[in-house]
Amino acid sequence: MMRIEVFGTGCAKCKRLEKNVNEALAKGGIRAEVIKIEDIDAMTDRGIMVTPALAIDGDIKIMGKVPSVDELVAMFKA
Repeated sequence: MMRIEVFGTGCAKCKRLEKNVNEALAKGGIRAEVIKIEDIDAMTDRGIMVTPALAIDGDIKIMGKVPSVDELVAMFKA
């Protein structure tokens, strides 16, 4: 099962990314474990300097922007 990590401190963009991730999974019929990480130390340990950020199976894919639901569906299916 795919593991998706959403990094963010709770700002509006971070919440929107988490919402878009869940919508993309539902829209694409994709099963995944979604983990929300709000700890700043955990983020900096992973090299994340700008939020929101997204990792798929441990690889950072997005930093500092919120992709659309359709962009996320394509990314998850790739």
